[in-house]
Amino acid sequence: MTERAPSPPRLPPGQVLTKKWPVLHYGLVPTVDLATWTFTVDGLVERPFVLRYDELLALPRSTTRCDIHCVTTWSRFDNSFSGVAVQSLLQRAGVRPEARYCLISAEQGFTTNLPLADLDRPANLVALAHDGEPLTPEHGWPARLLVPHLYFWKSAKWVRGLTLLDADVPGFWEQNGYHMHGDPWTEERYGGRGLTQHDINRLRNLSKKP
Repeated sequence: MTERAPSPPRLPPGQVLTKKWPVLHYGLVPTVDLATWTFTVDGLVERPFVLRYDELLALPRSTTRCDIHCVTTWSRFDNSFSGVAVQSLLQRAGVRPEARYCLISAEQGFTTNLPLADLDRPANLVALAHDGEPLTPEHGWPARLLVPHLYFWKSAKWVRGLTLLDADVPGFWEQNGYHMHGDPWTEERYGGRGLTQHDINRLRNLSKKP
């Protein structure tokens, strides 16, 4: 009799499965004006660019079917997101060899950080729709990042851009106690760090670039 190897677990440790999609965010849902909305890829890239919303919509679409895991302990299986592949945006920008990290920017000044190795994956999207319907404002409309292999705060709602860096800079959530990486399988929930003076200087220098 041949024994089958056990299937790997699908639910990360400490998580509870839900069929709902809980709405969690800090502050109010932002008011977005599509006439002025833009998405920017800059930093350590050869060809920085800015897209208007209609230009983003005109790009080829990809679909990712995935499970999502929130740091607050809920998980939801079998989600279908569609949008623009992050890898296609990175290829368009031409990531420079020294780039190792990314600071993701969103509405209302929110940010989160990612290693480039976690950002540059086939499943990752600038998501525009979920389960066949456009994202609702509460879930990040008009666009949110999708990085399904990490805790879902890394999939920033209301995303507005990617800035490639050569060093890791904590975003808003990481400055306020969330982990710098956020792997649900090893329960990297908390343990972030505050901005150092070096981080502050780097961000100031970025803001001065044309």
